[in-house]
Amino acid sequence: MEMISMSRKERKRLEAFSRVKMGGMTLVEAGELLGLSYRQTKRAWSRYQSEGDAGLVHRLRGRAPNRHSPEEVKQQSLALYRQQYADYGATLAAECLKKEDGLEVSVTTLRRWLLQAGLLDRRRKRRPHRRRRMRREHLGELVQMDGSFHDWFEGRRGWATLMVMIDDATGMVTARFYEKESWASSSDSFQRYARRHGVPRGLYVDRHGIYRPDGEPTDADLLDNCLVETQFGRAMRELDVELILARSPQAKGRVERMNGTLQDRLVKALRRAKISDLDSANQFLDEVFLAEFNARFAVAAAGAEDWHRPLSAVTDLSRIVSIQESRVVAKDWTLRWRNRVLQLPRETAEFIRSGQRVTVCEPLDGVLRVFAGEREVCWSAILAPPLPKPAKRSGPTGSSQGHKPAANHPWRGRRRVATGLEPTVPPPPEAKKMAGSTSARCARLAEPAIFKV
Repeated sequence: MEMISMSRKERKRLEAFSRVKMGGMTLVEAGELLGLSYRQTKRAWSRYQSEGDAGLVHRLRGRAPNRHSPEEVKQQSLALYRQQYADYGATLAAECLKKEDGLEVSVTTLRRWLLQAGLLDRRRKRRPHRRRRMRREHLGELVQMDGSFHDWFEGRRGWATLMVMIDDATGMVTARFYEKESWASSSDSFQRYARRHGVPRGLYVDRHGIYRPDGEPTDADLLDNCLVETQFGRAMRELDVELILARSPQAKGRVERMNGTLQDRLVKALRRAKISDLDSANQFLDEVFLAEFNARFAVAAAGAEDWHRPLSAVTDLSRIVSIQESRVVAKDWTLRWRNRVLQLPRETAEFIRSGQRVTVCEPLDGVLRVFAGEREVCWSAILAPPLPKPAKRSGPTGSSQGHKPAANHPWRGRRRVATGLEPTVPPPPEAKKMAGSTSARCARLAEPAIFKV
């Protein structure tokens, strides 16, 4: 018996024409039921009369599409995927096949081939539980920054951190590799971004200790309306950048999703380029990868204006984004900084008094700068005086437990030794045994001490 596969629409036509054949329905009624014109209903009815049930099946069923890919292209694509792109997704694999191997296959076609061959898992995204925040309207209105610690080089070197900055309005990405996420890497990333694009109006970061102070403000701080802030937070306040601390990873989801995208695409790009060190990776990011990535995935902002504030000639960015602490000038016009003694020159005595506080700045390059207000002061390093050596203690640990008292030490007997006095003759050994009883101890305590002069 021949098996005929039909769609739901074709089965509905078969049921209607069966009723017409048995006289229970006219062609006009069948056309109204099927949503067909009378002319189209007559053509389908004539095919049903001449060919039977098979006449209602679509004519193209079982035939190859006119735009189908040749079988050799399919086999070649699957072979290359097994050899070179086994951990790639369908979208990235289709791009690499076109760019690297000259095989142009659509993403949907390649995904279907991979699913049929069992080379790709059918993944379903979790149902979103948050409402997605709309993009900001202008370039530079808000920039999200985050560090991604990952095995970017797949074991060719140790793990590294990629500091990623993405504009919220356009999705433009700026990134750079560092050993770890620290104050130095965050500050260097921000300075590079500000010198290239300008200072953004807002910066969205997580609640890392670099951006969020651990301590609570004291009573004096609250009375002076002085908030506790980190060095990075102080720098953003001086640059008039709104520092927003996210309370969850989903709050800054744009940069979090970008981290996942780069952990897929950038890792494979570094593998193809055979890069295994940070300097070459940063050069590859600046010259090759980010330009192509932004050209493809960045979008146009809703507003045409650029809200970045350009750096003026008087803005000392390296001073602002630095470690700053105040120090007290001593009477000899010196100040201390991390076990170093800095000597201020004689000329500074005209505007700096002893006991006055100055600000010491340590930029990323490590060259210290001293400021009295807004005026920079030169300095010279001098050797710090040696610290006094601690006094030696008896014994390896300074304890007296290993010391044995002398034979005439008062601790050894009941009678005390005084200057010019001599204790009585010690009792015989058999008397010591009797002295150990309770009654003997009580009697001994009641007796007066006897000394010979």
